Amino acid sequence: MTAVIASDDHVPPEIVSSVFYSASVSDSLALLVAETAGRTQRIAWANEGAVQLLGYGLADLSTMPVEQLFPTLGGGELKLLLRRERSARRTLQVRTASGALVEAGVITTPSPGGRRWTVMLRATANEQERALRATADAHERRFSALTERSPVPTLLSEQGMRLAHVNDAFCGLVGRGADQMLGTGWIDTIHPDDLDAVIEQVSAALDGGEVEVQARLVRDDGALRTTVIRFAHLFTPGVGAGFVATIEDITDRLAFEAQLAHQANHDPLTGLPNRTLLAEYVAERFRPAAGGLACLFLDLDNFKVVNDSLGHTSGDELLVEVADRLRATVRPGDLVARFGGDEFVVVCERVDEDDAVALAERITAALSRPMRLGGVDVRPHASVGVTVQTAEHVAPEELIRDCDIAMYQAKAGGKGRISVLDQEARAQARDKLRLVTELRDAIDDRAITLLYQPIFGTVSRTPVAVESLARWDHPVRGPISPSVFVPLAEESGLIAGLGLLVLDETCRQLAEWDRLTGAAAPPRANVNVSALQLDGNLPDQVLAALQRHELHPSRISIEITESALMKDPESAQKVLQQLRDLGVELAIDDFGTGYSSLAYLRHLPVQCLKVDRSFVAELGDGHGEIASAVIALARNLNLCTVAEGVETAEQADELGRLGATYLQGFNLAEPMTGGHAAAWFAVHGETTT
Repeated sequence: MTAVIASDDHVPPEIVSSVFYSASVSDSLALLVAETAGRTQRIAWANEGAVQLLGYGLADLSTMPVEQLFPTLGGGELKLLLRRERSARRTLQVRTASGALVEAGVITTPSPGGRRWTVMLRATANEQERALRATADAHERRFSALTERSPVPTLLSEQGMRLAHVNDAFCGLVGRGADQMLGTGWIDTIHPDDLDAVIEQVSAALDGGEVEVQARLVRDDGALRTTVIRFAHLFTPGVGAGFVATIEDITDRLAFEAQLAHQANHDPLTGLPNRTLLAEYVAERFRPAAGGLACLFLDLDNFKVVNDSLGHTSGDELLVEVADRLRATVRPGDLVARFGGDEFVVVCERVDEDDAVALAERITAALSRPMRLGGVDVRPHASVGVTVQTAEHVAPEELIRDCDIAMYQAKAGGKGRISVLDQEARAQARDKLRLVTELRDAIDDRAITLLYQPIFGTVSRTPVAVESLARWDHPVRGPISPSVFVPLAEESGLIAGLGLLVLDETCRQLAEWDRLTGAAAPPRANVNVSALQLDGNLPDQVLAALQRHELHPSRISIEITESALMKDPESAQKVLQQLRDLGVELAIDDFGTGYSSLAYLRHLPVQCLKVDRSFVAELGDGHGEIASAVIALARNLNLCTVAEGVETAEQADELGRLGATYLQGFNLAEPMTGGHAAAWFAVHGETTT
């Protein structure tokens, strides 16, 4: 090969490398080397052929901006000519030293670094050659617009595995120049572990199929990108079978999906697995009758005190510290999960009961070390329930449920304890669980019925209202006391449904009484409301029931226990005022049995106090002080009183002497069904009208 370095004995080595990297050349070619200088591209070297074609001296060319040579290029077109990813071929007008424009074929080839280009010029010889070249250039520009500048990474093989073309998007994806990947060089970008799968799919595409494969690509800097490569068959006449491949980079999408999956299965505060992942973990390892799988259920003692006294931020710090101590204490391979709130679960494999209890002891010791929160030294303590899988566990969720039961046993024993589930407690808990399920069905099927007990005026001894009393007659267990199923409904989240059933059925019964007995129907019905119902939804629920059965609000009186009002007095006052604004009457039930602020009571929009039956019962023993005080207090606050649990005529007479407004009890009338109440009120209504 003839040397192309002309008239400069001190050409930098990198320029020599750039020239010889591009192609084998001869002195008949005009050859330049361009390089980036700041924000522009300048000629750095030229051979004798370029000097002869352009007429410039070597010194003039050596610092000339490239755009000065090609005056017809627009602002962005120079970037298309000097591309870092691949060679470019154009037919352009080139400015000579005389100012004349000479048409020439221009081929630019980037060096591996992407900052230098070999520029080859070949003057067109005649009109036919120029026309052919123009047609070829037009085809290349169209091809470039469709593929090379497409944002979708694309590969093109005209025959077998050997690439004839890669576009800029693919070059950018893998960080390599096109010349490095033509032929079979592109295979080097496939991760070795994925190469067999890619080659298998290429083979399928060459046979005429359309296939895809997930594969990792190795960038030039060593980074990995996960992609989906889709191959389609391509046949070129006279050449053979090839393929077109498009590449979708799914790295960021997979990372985002992994992040979402992690968030869905992990607690955001502590980073521990959450209840969902815990259930999956136990289910994967649970083998019926296999044994060796243990669960420890931890509940922090007095956590609410930390939140209330030091604030929720300190409470969060405590939970994070507990999570860290649990991770550091359990064995490698044990799972620590946050079950919810201040509850945590540890799952161990290949342990017996002694091992599980020993781990629980290590955990409680680790947790009890002091930590600083809000300037206060706090020693966390936990109640721990331990359950080891036995033959009686037939499902994985039973294991978690049993350790939860054991934890409640530990709390019942005085907190800060470790309890291993005993079978009696397990049986009781399972029976309670069955009862909850049956109660839910009873509410859904409206199998909870109501009895109605009349309320009488103390002086007239005539009925003025009724109180709705919920009853559950279990088909197998028989009658279940409200003292059993009402707390059960509150614990299990069924109280809202139960409360709505009682409210709606009471309103329905009032409307039916109106149709059956007219003016003799009970003027009002009292409905008991749980503390858990006393929220912003209650006024709308009461109004909806009244409207559904076309009743005036004065036909309903809402009874709320004193303790429910005192849990959150400000919120309770707002809800009561909304009910009072509807026209509903309000009464405080069981007054005097719990702590209340008398100063606050004065501001509640209630009309009535109910004297608890325990105070009424004391009248028979000659101890009427509390009943007398409650009645006097109500009178001073302009409130009426209902004395409940009146069992004897003597109690009724004494309550009348003390000034009670109304009486309620078995001595006056027992609770009765809606049908019996209609007949009873028809008779007593006629007598008293």
